[in-house]
Amino acid sequence: MTGMTTDAGSLRELTVGTGTGLDTADMVLNIGPQHPSTHGVLRLKLVLDGERVVSCDPVIGYMHRGAEKLFEVRDYRQIIVLANRHDWLSAFANELGVVLAVERLMGLEVPERAVWLRTALAELNRVLNHLMFLGSYPLEIGAITPMFYAFRERETLQAVMEEVSGGRIHYMFNRIGGLKEEVPAGWTGRARAAIDEVRRRLPDLDLLIRRNEIFLARTVGVGVLSAADAAAYGASGPVARASGLDLDLRRDEPYLAYGELDVPVVTRTTGDCHARFDVLLDQVRVSLDLARQCLDRVDRLTGPVNTRLPKVVKAPEGHTYAWTENPLGINGYYLVSRGEKTPWRLKLRTASYANVQALATLLPGCLVPDLIAILGSMFFVVGDIDK
Repeated sequence: MTGMTTDAGSLRELTVGTGTGLDTADMVLNIGPQHPSTHGVLRLKLVLDGERVVSCDPVIGYMHRGAEKLFEVRDYRQIIVLANRHDWLSAFANELGVVLAVERLMGLEVPERAVWLRTALAELNRVLNHLMFLGSYPLEIGAITPMFYAFRERETLQAVMEEVSGGRIHYMFNRIGGLKEEVPAGWTGRARAAIDEVRRRLPDLDLLIRRNEIFLARTVGVGVLSAADAAAYGASGPVARASGLDLDLRRDEPYLAYGELDVPVVTRTTGDCHARFDVLLDQVRVSLDLARQCLDRVDRLTGPVNTRLPKVVKAPEGHTYAWTENPLGINGYYLVSRGEKTPWRLKLRTASYANVQALATLLPGCLVPDLIAILGSMFFVVGDIDK
C-alpha cells in the first residue's frame, strides 16, 4: 500500500506494510470501537506488517457506565437492577453474586427451596449464555446457519425463564434472602420438558459445526492460549478450562446447592479456538443435567422461597468477598459496609475483563482473518469489561 505523507512541508512517498522486504513502515489499524466483530464498543489498536499482526493493544472504556459508583448511592435492593446489566447474557448470575455477598455480610440463612431454585435458574441462565456464543461465534467466521439452531434452543428455554420471572434478559428475580416470589404452579414440569427438548435437539448444532471442515480449518491450532498464560492473566471459565486449567468454583468452592451435586468440569488441553468452542458446547449438556437435578429436588421441597426483611435493609459494618462461577468465568464481589442502607464500596471482578487481557499475547503473529476467529473465541461481553 502506497500513500503520500508530509515531511517538513514537502511530500514524500511511503510504502506501508507490504512485507516484501522493501523499506516499509508498519501500518497501525484500529479494529473498532464500532466493528461487527467486537461484540460491542471494544477497540483493538493493531500494528500490522502486511496482513500479519505485530502487536495488539486492547483499548477499553468506551462503554463505561460507572456501575461501581452508582452502587454507592443505591440501597441493597436497588443495586440488583444495575448489577444484572454488566454482562447482559448472564443477568441471573450477576444478581446472584450481589445477593450472596449481602447475605453473607448479614449472616442470613436462605430457605432451602430458594437455594435449589436459584441453582436451577443459574444453570438455565448458563445455557442461554453459552447458546448465544455457540451461534454467534460461527457467524463471525462465515457460518450463518448455526445461529438459527442456537436461537431455536434459546427460545425454548427463554419461555420458561420468562414465565417464572417476567423478564427475558434482565430477570430481576433474586432478592436478598431468597427469590422474588414462588414459581407458578406446574412450572418445574414445564421447565423439565423444555430441558429435555433442548437436550434432544442439541446434536443438530453439534453435528452441524463441531466437525465442519471449514470451521476446523479456521479454529484448530489458532489462537493457542497456554495454561500458564491463562493463569497469569487471571482467565477463568470456559476460556481457561480449554487451556487445561481444571478450575470451577461450583466444584472447588461450592455455593448455593452445588455442594450436594456432582459437577463434571469440562476441560481441554489444546487451548486453541476450537477447544474453547468445544468446552462451551459440552458445558451446555452438563448444565442441562444439573438444572434437571435441581428441579427434581425442588419438587420434593416445601416451604417459603424468601426471608421476611425490614423495609430498609442495612448490612452491618464490615466487609466480605463472594465469588461465583458465572457463565463466562469467575465473578468476584467485594462488599464494604459501614452499617448504612447503601454499600460504602462494592467492587466487581468480572470474568470478561480478565479474559480479554490475553488478546495482547494471543494476537501477535496471527493474520488479520485469524484475528476475528481468536477475538470471538474469547467469549466476552463488553459491558462486563467496562462495567
